[in-house]
Amino acid sequence: MRRPILALVSVAALSIGLVGCGAQQSSGNGPAPSSKPQYGGTAVYALQEQTSPNWFFPLVSLSADTVINFQTDFMMYKPLLYFNQNDQLDLAHSLAKSVTWNKTDNVYTIVLNPKWHWSNNTPVTAQDVVFTWDIMKAASEPNTNYAWSFSGEGFGGIPNIWQSVVASGPDTVVVTTTEPRNPQWFIRNGLDEIIPIPKSVWDKYPNNMSQEMSFINSVANSPLNPVYSVVDGPYKLSSYQANNYWDFVPNPNYDGHKSYLSKVVFQYETSSSSEFAALKTGTVNVGYLGVSFLSARSQLTHDQMSVAYPLGFDYMNINLNPAAPGGIGTAFNTLPVRQALQLGVDQEGMIQHIFHGFGVIDDSTLAPEPKTAFWNPALAKQPYAYNPALGKKILENAGWHDVNGVMTKHGVKLEFTLYYASGSQSGTDMVELLKQDWAQEGIVANLVSEPFDTVVSYGQSNANKWAVIDWDQGNLGGWTYGNPYPSGGGLFGTGGGENSGGYNNQEMDTLIQETYKPGTESQILQRLYAYEAYAAQQLPGAIFLPWEPLFNVHADNIHGVTSTFNPIGDVIHPNYWWISK
Repeated sequence: MRRPILALVSVAALSIGLVGCGAQQSSGNGPAPSSKPQYGGTAVYALQEQTSPNWFFPLVSLSADTVINFQTDFMMYKPLLYFNQNDQLDLAHSLAKSVTWNKTDNVYTIVLNPKWHWSNNTPVTAQDVVFTWDIMKAASEPNTNYAWSFSGEGFGGIPNIWQSVVASGPDTVVVTTTEPRNPQWFIRNGLDEIIPIPKSVWDKYPNNMSQEMSFINSVANSPLNPVYSVVDGPYKLSSYQANNYWDFVPNPNYDGHKSYLSKVVFQYETSSSSEFAALKTGTVNVGYLGVSFLSARSQLTHDQMSVAYPLGFDYMNINLNPAAPGGIGTAFNTLPVRQALQLGVDQEGMIQHIFHGFGVIDDSTLAPEPKTAFWNPALAKQPYAYNPALGKKILENAGWHDVNGVMTKHGVKLEFTLYYASGSQSGTDMVELLKQDWAQEGIVANLVSEPFDTVVSYGQSNANKWAVIDWDQGNLGGWTYGNPYPSGGGLFGTGGGENSGGYNNQEMDTLIQETYKPGTESQILQRLYAYEAYAAQQLPGAIFLPWEPLFNVHADNIHGVTSTFNPIGDVIHPNYWWISK
C-alpha cells in the first residue's frame, strides 16, 4: 500500500516536529496596518555584513554554500518540496502535488502539480527534475575534476544511495534507493535538496557533462546572463552592482502568490554599524540588529524587532588534514587536543557578556532552541563545560609540554591562525575571548579577519591554506539546516560535502548510517540521539559555540515579514510582504 507524504503528520511530523519555532515580536509604536494589503513600494533587505550573493544557479557549489545564496535562489526558483515553520510539508508551496512510497521504503513517487510553469509559459516537467538530478549527481561524484562540487553531497545519501531517478510520465518522477530508508529522513534530507531547473535552458552539452559543469560554473555569478531569464519563482533579478545591491522585480508569470511589492532590493552592508545606521535613517526597511546594538534599540523609533532561533547550531571548523599549515592537522586529529580546545570555550561568558544574555549553550550538532524533539535531552549536561585548567591537564597527560608558553609535542606547536569573518564587533569579541582563554592552556591563536565570502571558501580542497575558520558573525552565522531533518552525513560523514575539517571516523559513519534506516518513531529518535551524543563527545572537526537568536527588524509600515519568516533555512517570502502608505 502506498502512503502519501501527509501520513508523516500522523506518524511523526507532528510528534517529532518543531515546537514554537516562530518568531517572538516586540511591541512597536507604528500605525495599525490597513486591513487590506496594498500594492507597490520597495523593500530594501539588508544582507549580513560583508556577504553577497555569488552563486545564482540554484544547485549551490560547495564553496558558495551560504544562507544568502539560498535566499537569492529561492527568490527565482521553486523547490520540489517546501517545509513550513512547523516542519510540515507544505504542498501549496511545493512543485510536487504528492509524494508516496512503497511498503519496503525504497521507491518514492513524486507527482508534480500541473499549475507550475516556467516564466516562458512552458510547464515544469518530470524531465526538468531528472535533468536537475543528473547535475546534482555529477557534481557530487568524487574524483571527477569537474569545475565545481555540489554542497548537498552526502545529504540525503547523495549520490551513493540513489539508485535511479526516472520520469514515468510528463509530471511523475520515480526515485529508487539502493535499500530501504527512513522515509522521513530521505524526503527531508534527500528529495528536499532538489530545486528543479529548466532542462530546455540549461542542457547545453547533453553529451559532455564536463563541459556542462564548466558552463554552469562560468555563469553561476553572472545573474544577468539569459539563462536566468527563465524561472518559476516569484521574482527575477533585474539589475545589480557587485558589493552594492541586487534588484529583484516580480515575475509576471508566477503561478503562486504574486508580489505586492514593485521591487525587492538586497542591500550589501559593510558592517553592523552601517546596517544599524541604514535602519535608523530608513534607507533599509528590513534588516537585523547586531548584538552590539541591542542597547541602542530605542533609537529605532519606527521599527519592530522580532527574536527567532533558526534550526541549527554554531561551531568553528578545525582542519584535521595533515596538509594543514605547520602540521597542526595531525594535532587536531587527536581527541585530547580537540577536548582542550572545547574546554577553553566559555559559552556562558559569551552569552552573558557579549550577547547581553541572549542565546543558549550548545554542545553538539543541534542547538536546544528552537524546541524540537530532534534535540537529545541528555546533552543538557555539557560534556566539556568551560574549564581551561582541565584542558591543560588533558594536554599534559597526552604528552604535550609547555615550551615558552606554547604546548609542543614532537616539534608540533599548538599555535595556529584563526581566520574569522570580519564586519561584526560581537564576532570579533568572541574570537578575542577564545584567544585569551586558550592561552591559559598553552594554545596560541593568531587572529586574522577576512570577508565572510573568503572564510566560507576554505575546505578540504585547499586544506594547506588554513587551520581554523570561524564564519560566525556574532549572532549571525553558524550552520542553519536548509532541510528539516538534522542528520549529519553531509557535515561529518567521511567525504561529506560540508565536512570542511576532513573528519574521518568509522564509528561516526556507522551512527550516521543508522539514522537513515526505517523504524518506529522511538527507534528513529534514539538513533539520532546516539549520533548527536557521539558528535558531542568526539568534536568531529568542530568546536561548538553558543547558539544565538536572530534579531530581525522591519519598519512599522512593512507587513508580513515576521509572520512569513521560516526558521528552517532562514527562508524569507517577500512576495507576501506589503507596505502601507
